[in-house]
Amino acid sequence: MNFLKNVFGRIWALWGLSTFFATMMVAILFYLPCFLMREPYAARWHRSVSRVWMSIFLTLVVCPLRTKGRENYIKGRNYVVVCNHRSLMDVPVTTPFMPNANKTIAKKSFALVPIFGWIYSLGSVLLDRKSAVSRRKSFEQMRKVLAIGLDMVIYPEGTRNRTSAPLKNFYDGAFRLAVVAEKPIIPVLIFNTDKVLPTNKFFYMMPHKLEMHFLPPVQVNAGDNVNELKTRLFNEMSAYYAAHKKG
Repeated sequence: MNFLKNVFGRIWALWGLSTFFATMMVAILFYLPCFLMREPYAARWHRSVSRVWMSIFLTLVVCPLRTKGRENYIKGRNYVVVCNHRSLMDVPVTTPFMPNANKTIAKKSFALVPIFGWIYSLGSVLLDRKSAVSRRKSFEQMRKVLAIGLDMVIYPEGTRNRTSAPLKNFYDGAFRLAVVAEKPIIPVLIFNTDKVLPTNKFFYMMPHKLEMHFLPPVQVNAGDNVNELKTRLFNEMSAYYAAHKKG
């Protein structure tokens, strides 16, 4: 049974990869107006195109997405959004299907991928974690993203969680940004992306239902303790993930 599942997983991965690049070649034409737009309009257009593209892609790979808790967003407000991170599948789920237009913190190396890297860069603040200069520059760019009314989406675990624990330890960056910018934090939990693209299997993909849950915002004030804020969000998100994970 495992043998047949592994064979199917490789075949489905080939289908998924082919579908992703085929639809991307069409979608890229609709991203071109971003060159003519200023922010935040470019980010809003980018998100709209990404939502259509990813809706088609998720349908073709049989990974329907259900969202819960959108009512926790208050119209006219923007947020620092913190998400768990268990799979590469998190990337096509987060940015397009957030209630607000946004940018996400992203690895600079991904921008080097032909064509996809250009699309990826348009919706991101790029970061080289090994460079102190890059970290400082990206922090200022994230402040500017929030200042123009966009959400800033951050994976506070830094990298994919390959463990059985609900979350890996959080870095300070997202919470320091919220305090400095005085923006509330929206916690977001993504479920089942690790079943679609597991971190421990190469070139393997399985169809599966996906969920993204938006939790109530956490208010942040200037002078709040970053470590206490980080600990609070870590505990809340860990407990929620453990309570709502299925299978």
